[in-house]
Amino acid sequence: MKNFFIFIFFILSFSANALEKKTTFNKELFDKAQSEGKVVVVSSWMKYCSSCASQMKVLNKAKNEFDNIEYLTFEVTNKEISKLLNVQYQTTLLIFKNNKEVYRSIGETSKDLIYKAIKSSI
Repeated sequence: MKNFFIFIFFILSFSANALEKKTTFNKELFDKAQSEGKVVVVSSWMKYCSSCASQMKVLNKAKNEFDNIEYLTFEVTNKEISKLLNVQYQTTLLIFKNNKEVYRSIGETSKDLIYKAIKSSI
């Protein structure tokens, strides 16, 4: 019985992480945001990736705290977007300003470090 509850816990945990993630990146939005002078924050994710979910939770909070920033996400298995942004790993965080990449990290989930990167890009 104990094993059954452990199994259910893990299934629900993975399902919760998967529900938070969706692709919002498209080239037109990306280009439009940059042409409007916005800082663009892009994160990559993969289904059932707990560090991706952790990073996205921090970014979702940041959406409410920083103005003039566009947040975009994509599943790293999308080869077209991955190639465009030169991203090979999930939980990759990119920040663009003035049509240039100004920040890149892999696996960063610390709120303090992510906020510091965003603040330094504004």
